[in-house]
Amino acid sequence: MSETTNTDKEKKPPLNGRRALPPNNSNDEENEVPEMEAFGLIPRGFNPKDYLRVVDINMFKEPHEINKQQHHTDKYYSPKLIVRRGQPFQIQIDFNRPYRPETDQFWLEYLIGRYPQQNKGTYIPIFVGDVLKPGEWGAKITHKENNSIRLSIMSSATCIVGKFRLYVAVWTPFGILRTHRNSATDTYILFNPWCQQDAVYLDDEKEREEYVLNDVGIVFHGNINDIRLRSWSYGQFEENILDACLFLMDKAELELSGRGNPIKICRVASAVINSRDDNGVIAGSWDNTYTYGVAPSAWTGSVDILLEYYSSKQPVRYGQCWVFAGVFNTFLRCLGIPARLVTNYSSAHDNNANLQLDFFLDDEGKVDTKLTKDSVWNYHCWNEAWMTRPDLPVGFGGWQVVDGTPQETSDGMYRCGPASVQAIKHGHVCFQFDAPFVYAEVNSDIVYSRREKNGTQVIEKIDTTHVGQLIVTKEVGRDGMMEITEEYKFQEGSEEERLALETAVMYGVKKQTTQDTLYQPQTDVDMEFQAQKAVLGSDFKVTITFRNKSRNYYTATTYLSGNIVFYTGVTKNEFKKHSFSAKLEPYSSSAFDVVIKSSEYMSDLLDQASFHFFVTARINETGKILATQKATVLEIPSLRIKTQGEMVAGKEMSVTVEFTNPLKQTLQNVTLRLEGPGVLRTMKKEFRQIPPNSTLIWEIKCFPKQPGLRKLIASLNCDALRHVYGDLNVQIQKP
Repeated sequence: MSETTNTDKEKKPPLNGRRALPPNNSNDEENEVPEMEAFGLIPRGFNPKDYLRVVDINMFKEPHEINKQQHHTDKYYSPKLIVRRGQPFQIQIDFNRPYRPETDQFWLEYLIGRYPQQNKGTYIPIFVGDVLKPGEWGAKITHKENNSIRLSIMSSATCIVGKFRLYVAVWTPFGILRTHRNSATDTYILFNPWCQQDAVYLDDEKEREEYVLNDVGIVFHGNINDIRLRSWSYGQFEENILDACLFLMDKAELELSGRGNPIKICRVASAVINSRDDNGVIAGSWDNTYTYGVAPSAWTGSVDILLEYYSSKQPVRYGQCWVFAGVFNTFLRCLGIPARLVTNYSSAHDNNANLQLDFFLDDEGKVDTKLTKDSVWNYHCWNEAWMTRPDLPVGFGGWQVVDGTPQETSDGMYRCGPASVQAIKHGHVCFQFDAPFVYAEVNSDIVYSRREKNGTQVIEKIDTTHVGQLIVTKEVGRDGMMEITEEYKFQEGSEEERLALETAVMYGVKKQTTQDTLYQPQTDVDMEFQAQKAVLGSDFKVTITFRNKSRNYYTATTYLSGNIVFYTGVTKNEFKKHSFSAKLEPYSSSAFDVVIKSSEYMSDLLDQASFHFFVTARINETGKILATQKATVLEIPSLRIKTQGEMVAGKEMSVTVEFTNPLKQTLQNVTLRLEGPGVLRTMKKEFRQIPPNSTLIWEIKCFPKQPGLRKLIASLNCDALRHVYGDLNVQIQKP
């Protein structure tokens, strides 16, 4: 008996007892749409050509044409129509004869995904009417000429964001005739910060130009005492980036019907930006070994990372916080959600969410690395996205913290946000998502405690001002730094700050009390620590100053520990130990210098040339301990970029990158990268070695595409030297 084969039947989706249709969570998949949908039996004499027929559809999709100009999408490097929701756009339909509204009936159909349904917003029929209602789907005829009509189409201000397929359907007595599938008429619909009904509406034009349309930005790094900046190319308009961003939502399996909601999009994107638990875009690595990948400091922008992920579907190696934040910013701006990259200096990573970072000291006053689990990052980058929060009480819309760096899990996945900045400031951490974690990042206290021989714990010092001292982002319209600490917290020590803390504690942020531990600080002696600014590869000195405010003579046994640290505050190793006894005269200050030689630190130096000094001093007469800590960063040399000849769109120009090796050693296997959105795609060049004090020169020819003010960004990377950057603003003229 022969088996029946199932090749002739259409492949049906696998049956699932829980839902009639499989989940519709891919923008890429399509269903087949019949070109002739019969109402029943078709009479023999029926000829579709007797009825109105669509000959051509003009989408006005060129960058200089009306749609992309009015919708601020003319910079996208894409041949398809890209519009923003809640705002009308134009198309022209050419028929085989003049359109007669009395007898002819046609409508438009927008479809997205494999299983379009009208109630889910994935199948949208649009009939021609007389008026367009703001923010609702509709179409009206604005112009008729010969066989052509021009339509103005309004999309809903809450519709799904993604790539829609367009069909024109014509009614006949025997069935519906449709245009055939034509990918040239595909329409991308994005969020619209220019539209008042859109959840991401932003009312300031200068801010929209910065937070949606600017394709380069600044990352602030270094530390609180030595702020560094570097440029980052977001490149949200570059070729295939929009498709790559839509693919991220497919990868995260976000149901299409949820893709009109910026809260949902931010939540799933913060998980898919990192590779933990979902094979997302970037694999993080903080251990200074980057075999089989690119060192995080070598990237100059997001484009290479997103395109590599889009083609390979495998996590791109490697990233650290500013890389996650840079790529996340590209994703948000590309879809039309206003976004900015934010840096928090002295950012707490509080493992047990008790609003305090516990540093445990041993008998000598040194930090006990086995017991100390919490860490203070020199800086941490995250993003803010702008949107309304209808899921929260009034007043918590606006900037929301979203963070793609994998630190702690939230609802079982490595993700963070969106958390309302306003809620964090006022301590209302009960509002979703992840507000307590962000609150701790900017508000924790550092507690130094020591265990006595009899097991009692003595608190030696509580530092309430070290964490979250400065929160910054790029200025609007300029490359400077804008401080936004006030958006996150009230003035240190103010009545409002206390109240916000009490509110946070009331809403369940754990705050340990100090009653159960002894805390009697030494109040009549102050200790301060300063580090001299130093260039990588040179010696420098650090100074410890004591101020004795009492009439007593004291002696202080002082211990200095110099550590090479990751920028996350985690120690790699101690490279300097120094102890001395200090005599403190009454009512006087005394300063002690310690020299740090380059030979002591160069062999173990990490990525960001970052040191962390702990100083502890025991006052011998009272047995009390003074403790302080400070991070410091070495000056790293930068790259110089020059241009030659005229800079005109479409004409060849020449760019030169120069670098002089400042170290006393030869640099091996050096990689240079250069990119500039609208000017040139990322170029890479490898150099075998650069001897000490010698200069490397790399010249490139390119053809800039976009006129206007553009930015060139370069990075140099090798095992001995990372985080070497340079950038240059260039004005490209119109041809």
